[in-house]
Amino acid sequence: MSALERLGLAALHRIDPETGHGLALRALKAGLGPKGGPVTSDRLRARVAGLDLPNPVGLAAGFDKNAVALDALARTGFGFVEVGAATPRPQEGNPRPRLWRLSADRAAINRFGFNNEGMERIAARLERRPAGILGLNLGANKDSADRAADFATVLTRCGAHLDFATVNVSSPNTERLRDLQGRAALTALLSGVMEANAGLARPLPVFLKIAPDLSEPEIEDVARVAGETGVSAIVATNTTLSREGLTDSQKEQMGGLSGQPLFERSTRVLARLSALTDLPLIGVGGVGSAEQAYQKIRAGASAVQLYTALVYGGVSLAGEIARGLDALLARDGFDNVAQAVGTGRADWL
Repeated sequence: MSALERLGLAALHRIDPETGHGLALRALKAGLGPKGGPVTSDRLRARVAGLDLPNPVGLAAGFDKNAVALDALARTGFGFVEVGAATPRPQEGNPRPRLWRLSADRAAINRFGFNNEGMERIAARLERRPAGILGLNLGANKDSADRAADFATVLTRCGAHLDFATVNVSSPNTERLRDLQGRAALTALLSGVMEANAGLARPLPVFLKIAPDLSEPEIEDVARVAGETGVSAIVATNTTLSREGLTDSQKEQMGGLSGQPLFERSTRVLARLSALTDLPLIGVGGVGSAEQAYQKIRAGASAVQLYTALVYGGVSLAGEIARGLDALLARDGFDNVAQAVGTGRADWL
């Protein structure tokens, strides 16, 4: 991290977290972020669900909800970027405050509630997207009469401008959204999304993002339904409702917990899925270092994503993790990251 980035982070941590996040996006758009594009090497190049990634370190959804900083994000070290979540109609989300830093735990709690400007404005920005692998997190409006149909609606509107799309039924901040992870509801939802995907001029890899709080039978159902409906990959995981082990004074805030405390829980779900399915897995939750990215990969992830760690390590962290991962792969004699996938899964089961 540069001295300028360190100073900027320190200043942002002195103000309201959501305001600070907005300022961070503005700073990126103004050219104050990393430059030079994705970090890459022969060891880091990965092919995941038909996508050729320069490196397997991606930006998770939520950082750029409205796709306002696409050009700037393309200049960072990320191998792929996911924006959103987008809903059919604009949505204010839950009342503020709705984001808290838990600095003592290097974590965050949010209860945003899919706040976004709606698919039409987001699609207009996606039309002018830069090069690179770009995905969109699909969401549903809180007051929708048919939430399952919302996912297909957003995909149909935005799909032409994307490289992949993620079905997000795992946010804890929209009431009863997680109910869509049940086998029957999930099958119906994904069938509708895949039908919409087949209608695109260029069908996309469709990912499914799940919660870390699923029971063993629920994890088994997710793996089975994902395989049966033709999903291309599973993203494990979203935020948790657990507060186990937290020490920060903000720990009792309602919402989804992300960051370091989620690492072990999410990695165990990832490893279990790796034992149940041959689908590619994207490891998310608590990734804040090259070693943690490597642990996710060895647990079964073909790629990883991060977001909350940027609050504490800055956007330059993406490149640092990619370079560190390259060194770890070389240390252990892997010619390519794909060779390391799942080699440490037994440690997490």
